[in-house]
Amino acid sequence: MPLLIRFVIIAFIIYLFYRGIRYLTDPKRKLDEAYEQQQFYLYDDVKNVRKNFFITYKGAMFEGEKYLGSTENAFEIVSIFVWVKDEAKLQGFTKDDFHFLTSEILSNYPNADISWKNPIEQLMKS
Repeated sequence: MPLLIRFVIIAFIIYLFYRGIRYLTDPKRKLDEAYEQQQFYLYDDVKNVRKNFFITYKGAMFEGEKYLGSTENAFEIVSIFVWVKDEAKLQGFTKDDFHFLTSEILSNYPNADISWKNPIEQLMKS
């Protein structure tokens, strides 16, 4: 009986350690933390085409939808549509900020054509 109790306690400690490591390395938690601290963070599953990506930058949360298409040699992400979750958070953003976000997206998807939803699209065209 005491051996069984020791085994259960050790298994529970290992489980708690495992859950702690998983919590600390969770990318969704890192996204939420970066959003609260108004820092840049890109949360994306590059291997999953169907899953949207999220970017937080200067207190604004952006979401991007990826579209698969064919290039010269392979099927890759060829089009990305990005919008902001709350347009009121765009106050103070400049074209340079959106050029930075575009370059970060293109670092993961170099063959993609990036489209922004209004009002960002209007700013980028002017």
